[in-house]
Amino acid sequence: MRILQILTRKLSSSQIRSTAPSSTFSSRQFHSLSNPASFGIAFDIDGVLLRGNIPIGSSPQALKSLYDDSGTLKVPYVFLTNGGGVPESKRAKELARLLDVNILPLQVIQGHTPFKQLMKRFEDELVVAVGKGEPAEVMSEYGFKNVLSIDEYASYFDNIDPLAQYKKWTDKQDVNQNSKSKHVAFSNDPCSQRAQAVFVVSDSVDWSRDIQVLCDILRTGGLPGKEIAHQPPLFFANDDLAYQALFPSERLGMGAFRIALESVFNAIHPAALKYTSYGKPNPFVFKNAETVLMQVLQSSQDNNQVDGREQFFKTLYMIGDNPAVDIKGARQAGNPWFSILTRTGVFKGKENYDECPADLVVDTVEEAVDYILSKECVS
Repeated sequence: MRILQILTRKLSSSQIRSTAPSSTFSSRQFHSLSNPASFGIAFDIDGVLLRGNIPIGSSPQALKSLYDDSGTLKVPYVFLTNGGGVPESKRAKELARLLDVNILPLQVIQGHTPFKQLMKRFEDELVVAVGKGEPAEVMSEYGFKNVLSIDEYASYFDNIDPLAQYKKWTDKQDVNQNSKSKHVAFSNDPCSQRAQAVFVVSDSVDWSRDIQVLCDILRTGGLPGKEIAHQPPLFFANDDLAYQALFPSERLGMGAFRIALESVFNAIHPAALKYTSYGKPNPFVFKNAETVLMQVLQSSQDNNQVDGREQFFKTLYMIGDNPAVDIKGARQAGNPWFSILTRTGVFKGKENYDECPADLVVDTVEEAVDYILSKECVS
């Protein structure tokens, strides 16, 4: 997985290892902690708190223990997930409904959240957004002004997908040759305008079409059907090979799609595919989560006052189910991260994971939260 060097150089590569009610949110509920916590928690979602849209075990109760009886947050926490496909504001509302706690959009860090930082670079350029859900809406909310989903983009090119006639399920999509994206007002037809970048926001829905169209874009400098040219930048929100969903065994993730795209591209193009991947276990993601947790903590203090002292966390807990992603990322991020591995998702072993052992292994997220609150002396 290739990571932006400019980001990784800024981060520590040190590792750690030890043995060990209403979903309607009011920001005023974050403004009453007189004794700010010196620790924070990052929760993975899929395989830890939810399986599909179904809460795992007593995960809602585990989160509720982080609030007092009035619904005020006692412990700063964020959701740190490689998933995505919808804006953070929409995901926060969905999580609040499923888990029955008050959640701010600020607390939701998705795989594609770092794409915000690329907005200035591509703000006015034509870019293509790939994935399930609302990939173009996500990019539009980040400030990208000329963005098309791959569904919309492909609809401008006659016969670009040779298998389209066999995909009856596409008949229900509200995409046709005369429709333009609500996210963009083009001065030129996309067929004559170079796509300057591709963002894989979430899991591809139609691998065959998306690999075909992306190869067309990337091999021709952003003008499908034209001559070979310099490859535009390609960004992946994560590089997860697999994840835990409703089906008993793991499902192939964005990393698997990346491998497929890369294999095909390298077989038909003289130069190897170039790309940048975000998401866990990139240490940058954990550094960003620390910054967000500090914002959550500061917003929870009376009058947002820092009391004249620099605030910092003594411990940050990462609770995840995937050793190669959640645990590896926390270990690479180093101090003050402490990794907790649950057996509710990708990992189901009896003992710790040998290749990338966690600081603590538990059966459920409830056990993880109980351990943290006991260790930190929070009632």
